[in-house]
Amino acid sequence: MKSPFVHIFIILLLLGCKKEDKLTFDTIVFEETSCADCPDVQIDLPHVMERSRLANTINTALTEEVISLLLFDEGEASVTTIPEAIDSFKDGYLDLKGLFAEESTQWEARINGEVLYEDTNHLTIQLTSYLFTGGAHGYTALRFLNFDKKRGAELENRQLFKDTEGFQQFAERKFREQENIPLGQPINQTGLMFEQDTFYLPENIGFTKDGLQLLYNPYEVASYADGPIVLTLSYQEVGPFLSEKVQ
Repeated sequence: MKSPFVHIFIILLLLGCKKEDKLTFDTIVFEETSCADCPDVQIDLPHVMERSRLANTINTALTEEVISLLLFDEGEASVTTIPEAIDSFKDGYLDLKGLFAEESTQWEARINGEVLYEDTNHLTIQLTSYLFTGGAHGYTALRFLNFDKKRGAELENRQLFKDTEGFQQFAERKFREQENIPLGQPINQTGLMFEQDTFYLPENIGFTKDGLQLLYNPYEVASYADGPIVLTLSYQEVGPFLSEKVQ
């Protein structure tokens, strides 16, 4: 008969193995606080603490996404860090304020990242951004970043599927059901704005606890007033199309 201590050891070992499948994150925060008249910038990002190829891939991808959002002058190839990107955003605002002091309102940038899904093979991080650089309103958008944990690589949408064309046809049927667009009728029949009146997959596809999520940001296929359009498909129904099984 095995000692109860042996059973406890086995349970702890199994729990330890399960925990090892998960990456360890902390949070890094960036703010613009150098002057009272500067843009309001607040950035919170998950940061992988381990030293590995995967950790470097994830942290670099998040940095590059934030830089692309904040970079005011696209010609600034020398910008490689988030503080430099914040400076670029601030300089753009101060330049505009110098030209139109009475008309310029304070710019704002709020960017938040969170781990949306993680299993043995996959990791999805959602980046939520709100930018206001004048005009009637700011713009909120979501961005999914998907990673292959085994290869330590970021995944493009096409790499998520072994049959992209088949998945697109399936997704269109589910999209039409959700949006009450009959088969055989134009996809823009209800006021959507797909280019050439033809269905296509969104730029943002990501893994969530509820299933594979397809996200169209405002202006992508509908007006700003319509907000984002989200289609969530269960893993059971999308499983045959995926390159790797979701665990």
